[in-house]
Amino acid sequence: MKKAFFTLLSLICALALQAQMNFTPMRGNARVLSYRAPMTPLDTTNLDARFSSFAPSYLIFPNQAVDASGAAALVAQLGIDKQSFATGVSIFNPAAKGYDAKVDVDAYKALIDSMRVISNLKVIGIGNGATFVNQHIAPIAGEIAGIVSIDGKAGKVLKTGSVPVPAFIVGKGAANVAKPYIAANQAARTGKTAHMQIYTNAADPLQRVVISEANGQTLAEIFSDAWKELLGKNYRFNNKYHTFYEGAKFGQYGPYELEPWMDLEAWGVKRNCVFQPVQSYLPTKYLWFEYIPSGLSVQPKSVPLVLLLHGNGNDPRTQAETSGWIQLAAKEKIFVAELEWQGKPGFDAMGHDGIETVVSILLQKYPQLDPSRIYTEGLSAGAMTSSALGIKKSHLFAAIGAMSGGLFPGGGSFGGDAIRNEAVQKRGAAETAYIGVFGTDDNVIRYPKGNNWQGNSVINAWKIYETMNGMDVVEQYDFNADEAFGQPGIERETVETTKGITMQIGTLRKAGVPLMKIVAVMNYGHWNFQPAAQVMWDYFKHFSRDQQTMKLIYTP
Repeated sequence: MKKAFFTLLSLICALALQAQMNFTPMRGNARVLSYRAPMTPLDTTNLDARFSSFAPSYLIFPNQAVDASGAAALVAQLGIDKQSFATGVSIFNPAAKGYDAKVDVDAYKALIDSMRVISNLKVIGIGNGATFVNQHIAPIAGEIAGIVSIDGKAGKVLKTGSVPVPAFIVGKGAANVAKPYIAANQAARTGKTAHMQIYTNAADPLQRVVISEANGQTLAEIFSDAWKELLGKNYRFNNKYHTFYEGAKFGQYGPYELEPWMDLEAWGVKRNCVFQPVQSYLPTKYLWFEYIPSGLSVQPKSVPLVLLLHGNGNDPRTQAETSGWIQLAAKEKIFVAELEWQGKPGFDAMGHDGIETVVSILLQKYPQLDPSRIYTEGLSAGAMTSSALGIKKSHLFAAIGAMSGGLFPGGGSFGGDAIRNEAVQKRGAAETAYIGVFGTDDNVIRYPKGNNWQGNSVINAWKIYETMNGMDVVEQYDFNADEAFGQPGIERETVETTKGITMQIGTLRKAGVPLMKIVAVMNYGHWNFQPAAQVMWDYFKHFSRDQQTMKLIYTP
């Protein structure tokens, strides 16, 4: 690799960057210099903009200690400053002249504790910093989404089954440095480019190691390769036994889950941002994002439509980027739209009627959409809204999915009493297929436990759908006897996922038709569980709605 040196121009650029990127010592850990990017507002003109909560942040271990201006210069050399979606950068300086295996590891653990909520932490080690990362951070990398090692020495060979962390390795002896990472990821060589060898895990392609054999690259060129081949493919968060945004200490809940970060180009999906008046004579303006897979059928009424509804106050890209539905749409050739249903400054709340209006606009705009196969899925408050839509707009949706959200008893914005009354009135006259997915350790929208189920919003949603669908309404539950469903006699299956998380899937039938499915994600908190998107779609696709009678049709 070329020796790094500063020209007069680069010094001027570094000084200019320092004025923009003000690195300051982290509270409680003065050796860590940090810069936090300002929150990016929802930008309807920038189609590269991303949902910031899972955007990358960087922790850099430099070759030697740097001050604030040196930190800014290093970031500029890497080109991280050009990433508009990066949420921040921290520089981890060694405690003394060199990194210390005890002091600096303890400081790293304390740093993780101070972060509390981690979702897409990328680690970059350079020279001595890379050696420290390879030897001491990699074995405890459960919170790290990806490592870049530049000119570092190898760490110990990790045992198979160690915490897998994706890694990009470059520099002298890169193949040897990569061995522990390949072992931990249980990866095998699957590809080669002009100057890179790629290793992936057969069961989980996010467990990936890339060895760069390039010589003479600048730091910016190395980072660009690392982003394209590794860093830009995933994020990492932990939702086991708690909800990730409640925070966690180092190692508290075990290794974090590897998740795919949305890569529209790789998936072959086009994204449109639509911000338009509903009618020319009305001031109302709605916002939604359209996700259109390549190869989508152009035949009239041939493509199913799935609406995504984000959680309370979330960014309207939340579901697209964290639910698993967009890569599923690319595979299954589904048209997906995520709606800003709740409203934000400049964008009007849609309400149930507004959502139906957007569907009408989409059906007119895209003749290939099939009005008999329209589905909606939401998270938390979006799940509550989807659940309400399945009752109030039963003529429109063939099936609905609820992720981490039921229907509260009572009134208010998400109250279910009015929905229940409509279900009672429609009982026997209308049906909507329902699938609810819930983490059993969800304390935000509490999953019922033991005999503490009275008034529970999850149970309330089940009972409302049993009512409208003309099914027997279960009145008594015992979650001591049946932790997943409170109904020992329910038809069930167990699905083990590659994440080490189990789904218990219960089915309720009417005249042989599986009108309801309940998915209990065991020991999971309040958020999307990406494998459940496939479970939802495999359920949705059997249902359609007759456009003359509006009756629900089930096709096995």
